[in-house]
Amino acid sequence: MKLEALAKEAGGRVRGGSAEISGLCTDSRVAGEGDLFFCLSGTHTDSHEYAAEAEARGVAAVVCERELDVDIPQVIVKDGRLALSEIAAAFYGHPERGLAIVGVTGTNGKTTVTHMLYEIFSAEKRRAGVIGTLGARYGKVAVDPALTTPDPVDLFALLAEMKKGGVQLVAMEVSAHALALKKEAPIVYDAAIFTNLTQDHLDFFGDMKAYGAAKRTLFTDKRCRLAVLNADDPFTKTLAGGVRAVTYGLDSPADCFALTEEESAAGTHVFLNLEDELCEARLKMAGRFNVYNALAAATAAHRLGISAEAIARGLSNTTVNGRLERVGAYRGADIFVDFAHTPDGLEKSLTALREYCEGKLVVLFGCGGNRDREKRPIMGEIAAKCSDYAVITSDNPRYEDACAIIGEIAAGFSKVGTHYTAIEERERAIEYALTLLEKGDILLVAGKGGETTQEIMGIKYAYDDKDVIRAHIKEDDA
Repeated sequence: MKLEALAKEAGGRVRGGSAEISGLCTDSRVAGEGDLFFCLSGTHTDSHEYAAEAEARGVAAVVCERELDVDIPQVIVKDGRLALSEIAAAFYGHPERGLAIVGVTGTNGKTTVTHMLYEIFSAEKRRAGVIGTLGARYGKVAVDPALTTPDPVDLFALLAEMKKGGVQLVAMEVSAHALALKKEAPIVYDAAIFTNLTQDHLDFFGDMKAYGAAKRTLFTDKRCRLAVLNADDPFTKTLAGGVRAVTYGLDSPADCFALTEEESAAGTHVFLNLEDELCEARLKMAGRFNVYNALAAATAAHRLGISAEAIARGLSNTTVNGRLERVGAYRGADIFVDFAHTPDGLEKSLTALREYCEGKLVVLFGCGGNRDREKRPIMGEIAAKCSDYAVITSDNPRYEDACAIIGEIAAGFSKVGTHYTAIEERERAIEYALTLLEKGDILLVAGKGGETTQEIMGIKYAYDDKDVIRAHIKEDDA
């Protein structure tokens, strides 16, 4: 593709001649012949410094925010990250324009809502795709997870493949990071869903005001055709202007709401009122927060013209890896795995399980390294208030000392109680937690959910909470 055509998409100025572009690249170490290399200003590094290295590797041209001392053509733009998204979309033929895309943002619930939408679309006999924390899926194709919202080159390449494969509707997680870094900026969503806003990612955003501001950028008439908003979340009040909106909720007046008929640890039987059209569903996931997730997905699907019958079937068919998932039983106790890794997520999961717990409620969790430190003592305090006993352990310590992270969690826990044990090695911690269980108890193993690695000092080791739990249960029963 001609450099001039790509530059035009980003409003860039070409200097130094023309070029034919055969690929896009953001890492000078893997740059190759014919690539267009993007120089991005980051929080830790500025890849303008690597333009000469990319040139030596044979790239055809560079995109930069200032003129560089290189002998190849350069496209000078005001915002390198925005240019990356705009050029990536153009390079892959603007696949976003030929797909109906529903974006889901919020601190918690994104993965569950997108998978509910995928099942609803599939139940309507529509070719569907899903993109998010658990990877991507469409037809018989499955893509391994990398980031909640893929980087622009991967994202638009994936959307192009989905379009080529006949996909009509895509449900996509849109993280606050993706919005702040403009990863998906060219997409105009047919519907944008807001789930909730609670504390997370303050290591990146600094404070809740900046975190919320990133979410808010999605809900404008230039970014979405319909806003689907949680009427029970206070942040919704800041999103209600400037775009056509529909609301869902359980406590506040809303366009769509639900009544719970029956609930247990195995799931929830609900009746949804979707703007006066009734829909009955049997969710395979427990907890009030999953009723919210179901309402969010159903509200968006209903406005997109999906039938109530398909919505009911889709919701009833949905299971999500590692989201309040029952893994098995041990000594008459039930064991659940959940992705809950924020204060709000942990509290909601524990509160949901408390409803069905006849004995003691035990929680095992940790906090990720090189991430929001402020939430660590808060999560410790929540665990102390909402559980009967806790095992505090590692959860992707990354480049931090796992024991130090555990100490910060324990400091919050100790404000409320002392009924906890700290065990650094996660597998040993699970083994210990199992020894605590008796008939009627519930164990929640939180923080990792469906993750299949544990990141320590830059290395991702193969690890899965569910595999560890099942292995220990099987070994003990043998």
